[in-house]
Amino acid sequence: MTSEIKTGVLLTNLGSPDEPTAPAVRRFLKEFLSDPLVIQLPRWLWLPLLNLVILNIRPPKVAHAYQSVWTDEGSPLLSFSKRQREKLQNKINLPVALGMRYGNPSLKQALQQLHAEGVERIIVLPLYPQFSITTTQTSLEEISRLLKAMSWQPQIKYIENYCSNNQYIEALANSIKIFWSENGQTEKLLLSFHGLPQRYVDKGDPYFEQCHVTAKLLAEKLQLNNEQWQLAFQSRFGREEWIKPYTDFVLQEWGQQKVKSVAVVCPGFPSDCLETLEEIALQNKEIFQNAGGGEYHYIPALNDSNEHITVLSDLINEKQ
Repeated sequence: MTSEIKTGVLLTNLGSPDEPTAPAVRRFLKEFLSDPLVIQLPRWLWLPLLNLVILNIRPPKVAHAYQSVWTDEGSPLLSFSKRQREKLQNKINLPVALGMRYGNPSLKQALQQLHAEGVERIIVLPLYPQFSITTTQTSLEEISRLLKAMSWQPQIKYIENYCSNNQYIEALANSIKIFWSENGQTEKLLLSFHGLPQRYVDKGDPYFEQCHVTAKLLAEKLQLNNEQWQLAFQSRFGREEWIKPYTDFVLQEWGQQKVKSVAVVCPGFPSDCLETLEEIALQNKEIFQNAGGGEYHYIPALNDSNEHITVLSDLINEKQ
């Protein structure tokens, strides 16, 4: 009689600095922005610009932003990810390791943990509902590289996206309905996803299309007409064209139109982080209201809610 193969789960997300300080942010940004799948430019052009200019200018600004959202448990992303890992492990009764693509805890540490626990099959769940080469693909390639370096060949099953998963859409819709029931339904709902350079999509990255799939399904679930909601993309940097429309431009336009109330939700972020809590909840609120808009609300990510943990556990169970 053969014994059952021991299965473990690798939960992964982007990561964040260890501290809200310029040196810690500099280390994090250096690792993140050195990834050739994230910044798809010739190395001879990009690396001098990164090391001589960007890493000398951006870290103090980013550190200041992190300071506005930092918690006693560390960055919001890390805090929520740890809670997700713990709740998920309790629910599915399998070893669950947490590894960030950049920063700590690292993917290497997570794989070492699963190896030490005797895991023979790994279900990899990148917390990116919509697939992109810059997020999911780079994580999968790094995991493969690390396993080769460890001379370890467990069975691997990847959950590459869940942009149209009905339970995920239902959980997002329920979080919005609950918010509206407690605060009143807003005149407009903005679905803000992380941005991506347009040329990445032109080269075949499916992210843009998958964001539209999620947004359409969510709007249908909420029974909204086209005047009540809008999709947009946030967090761009640099001078090149990114996928549109831009979140800040949409909110400025709505403010100028004297829209009375807006709620913003970020369906591509399973955990609240700098981009949601500082950029969306604070910066974009100012943009909207300074342009003449009325009430502004940010609807939190699903984070470690019980419904979200059920969504994640069911995704994993489908792969077993």
